[in-house]
Amino acid sequence: MRRFHSLAGLAGAVLVIFMATTGFILSLQPIADAPTTAPATGDLSVATVADRVAQDLPGVERLVRSASGQLVAYTLEDGVRSAVVVDPQTGLASGAYEPSPLFTFVTDLHRSFLMGSFGHGMAGFSALAILALAVSGMLLLVAKMGGWRKLFSSSRGTGAQRLHTELARIGVVVLLLTSMSGAYMSAVNFELLPESAADTFSFAPASVGTTVAPIASLDALAATPLSALRELSFPAVGDASDVFTVTTSAGLGYVDQGTGAMLAFTPNDAWQQAYEFIYLLHTGQGAPMVALLVGLGALAVPLLALTGTIIWWTRRSSTPRIVHNAPWRDAETIVLVGSEAGSTWGFAATLHDALRQHGQCVHVAPMNDLRGSYPRATRLIVLAATYGDGAAPASARQFLGKLERFASTPSFSVLGFGDRSFPRFCGFAAQVDGALEARGLRRLVRFSSIDRQSAGDFAEWGHLLGAQLGLPLSLSHVAKLPTTRKLVLADRTLYGVEVQAPVAVLKLAAPQTRLAWLGGGLPHFEVGDLVGIIPPGSDVPRYYSLASSSRDGVLEICVRKQSGGLCSEFLHALSPGDAVDVFIRPNPAFRPARGRRPLILIGAGAGVAPLAGFVRHNRNRRPMHLFFGGRDPASDFLYRDDLNEALDDGRLASLNTRFSRVLGGGYVQGLLIDEADALRDLVRQGAQIMVCGGRDMAEGVRAALDLCLAPLGLSAAALNQKGLYLEDAY
Repeated sequence: MRRFHSLAGLAGAVLVIFMATTGFILSLQPIADAPTTAPATGDLSVATVADRVAQDLPGVERLVRSASGQLVAYTLEDGVRSAVVVDPQTGLASGAYEPSPLFTFVTDLHRSFLMGSFGHGMAGFSALAILALAVSGMLLLVAKMGGWRKLFSSSRGTGAQRLHTELARIGVVVLLLTSMSGAYMSAVNFELLPESAADTFSFAPASVGTTVAPIASLDALAATPLSALRELSFPAVGDASDVFTVTTSAGLGYVDQGTGAMLAFTPNDAWQQAYEFIYLLHTGQGAPMVALLVGLGALAVPLLALTGTIIWWTRRSSTPRIVHNAPWRDAETIVLVGSEAGSTWGFAATLHDALRQHGQCVHVAPMNDLRGSYPRATRLIVLAATYGDGAAPASARQFLGKLERFASTPSFSVLGFGDRSFPRFCGFAAQVDGALEARGLRRLVRFSSIDRQSAGDFAEWGHLLGAQLGLPLSLSHVAKLPTTRKLVLADRTLYGVEVQAPVAVLKLAAPQTRLAWLGGGLPHFEVGDLVGIIPPGSDVPRYYSLASSSRDGVLEICVRKQSGGLCSEFLHALSPGDAVDVFIRPNPAFRPARGRRPLILIGAGAGVAPLAGFVRHNRNRRPMHLFFGGRDPASDFLYRDDLNEALDDGRLASLNTRFSRVLGGGYVQGLLIDEADALRDLVRQGAQIMVCGGRDMAEGVRAALDLCLAPLGLSAAALNQKGLYLEDAY
C-alpha cells in the first residue's frame, strides 16, 4: 500500500497538483459572488419578478438564476443579444452581465485543460488519481496510528511526517468527496452515467388559450418561489400558443401564458437529484461554506504532495538499495528489518551481500511485510531496532499482529539494535524474539543485541550465525554517516570546576564566509532537538539536547566532561574559532504541548539545557515551573542568570532548586516529594511534565512523581499515555 501510494503520488504529482490548485481558485468564486448577490426575501415569486423584468426589458428571452442567487436576463432587441444582471427586488437591470475572465479561464482549464474531449478525459483521470491517493493515504494513516480508534491520537516522526499526518487528517474527507464527485461528473460528461433517466428531448405542449394574461397573474408561476428557480424561458412575442418553460429545483414544467395553468410537469428523478447534489459538493456553488471546505481540501493537495515527496526522498536516501534481492517465494533465507530512521537497513544490506556471496538465496523486506508463509524459506532472521522506550519502530508496528497468522516453520534468529543507556535496551527486539519462540519456531542463534550500531558487535554475531550455517560468514559493516555541517565555537561558559564536575555551555555558530548565504549557515532546529557530533577517532555519533533554536542564531548545548569520554573531552578542549562537524536529529516527541496549561520542567545537571531553552522562548508567559538539581549553587547552578531574569519578567513562574553537595542538601526527586502539594495542584490544572537528565535521575523522578500523584490515582506512566509526561533521558 505504501509503495502504491508513493508511486501513484510521484507519477501523478504534477497533474494532481494542477487540478487541486485550479480547484482551489474556483472554490473562491462562490465566496466572491456571495457578498454582491442580493438574495430573494419574503414570498417573492417567479411571477412577480418575471413581470417586472418583462416591463423593464421588453426583449427578454430567458431569466437565469445561478446557484449563488444572481439573476441574469438574456435579451434580444433590434437584432442585438445582450445579458444583464437583474435586481430581484425591483426587476430592474443593474448592469451588464460580465463573467469574471479569470474564473471563466480557470473553469475551462480545470474541466478540460483547454483541450476539449481529450482534456475532459484527463480531468476525469486526475479525479480518479486523487481518489486513489486519498483512499490509500487514509488506509496508511489508519495503519500508522494503530487503528480507527487511534486515528486522532498524537502522531510521531519527523516534522514532514507529522505535518503530512495532520494535513491528511484535515483534508482526506474533503479530498474523498471532491475526487468522487469529480469522477462522477466526468462520467456523466462522457455519458458513462446518465444525468437524468428521463428523455432529454420532448415537444412543449401548446397553450390552450388565445389570449395573453399579465405575467404576475399566472398561478403556476406565482406558486413558484424565486429561490427555487433555475431558468425561465419566455414565450415568443406575439405567439399566444407558445408557453413559459420553467426549470426549478423540483423539475421541468410548461405554463400556459393565457390561463396560468401548469400544462405539464416532469419532476427531477433520482439521477438528476443526485447530480445536483454532487455538483454542489464539488463546486460549492450556492453554498460558500461548502466552497470554503472544498477549497481548503484542494489546497491541502500541494502541501501533501510536498511533504509526501520529502518523506519518500528521506526514506529512499536513508534506505540502501538491496541489489539482487530475491523474490520472497523463492528465498531460502528471509531477512526482515524493523527500523525507525533507516540505519538498520545498512546492516541488513551487509548481511544480504555476505550470504549471497556464499550462494544463499536471500529476500530482505520490512517487518511489516511479513507474509502468511514462505514456501521455500528455512531461515528467518529479524533485525529489529527499538523506538523510544521499548516501542516498535515505524517499519515493524504490524509485525506482531501478522505473526499470529504466520503458517511457516523456519528456524529463526533475532538481532536487536538499540542504546544501552535506555532501560529497555532492545526491548522490542526481545519481545519479537519471545513471540517467535512462542509460535514454536526453532531458535537458530541465541538472541543478541547491538549497542549504538557497533560494527564489532555485528561482526561477532555474524560469526555465531556463520557457525550455525556452516559458512565462514564475515560481516564487515561500515555505517553510513549522516551529512554534517561545519560550525565554529563562538562562546563558552564553564561551570562546576570547584566540585570536580566541569560542565560547559557551548555556543556554536556558522562560519563567517562570503558564501554563507548559499546554505552555509545554521541548519534548522528547535529547542529540544538533538545535535549529533562525531568525535575524532570514532564513527559513532554522540547526541546532545539543544538549548536554542536556529532562530537564536547559535546552536547551544550543555556538556558535562566525562572522565575518558571521547566526545566530551574533545568538546571541552575546543577554543573559540575551532570547528565542529554536526548534524541535527529532530526530536519532535520532546516538545511542550500548545496552549496555556502549566508546564512542569524537571532537570538535573546538564539536562537543564533544553528546559532553560523552553523558558527562554516562553514569550507568551505561559506558567512554567522549573525544578532543578545540581551539586553546589556556588559552582554549577547552570543558567542561573538566565533563569533569574526569566523569573523577573514572567517567563518563569517559579524556580525550585536542590543541591547535593551542601549541608542539608539532596536531589531533585526529594525536592519533588517536598513540593507534592504544589505538584498535585498543577496536575489538577492539566499541567504537562517534562523531564531531562541522566537515566538514573529520570528513574528517581518517575518514582517520586508516582508517590506524589498516588492520591490523585495517577502515575507518570498514566500521564505519559495522555501525552502529559515527556522524558528525554540519557
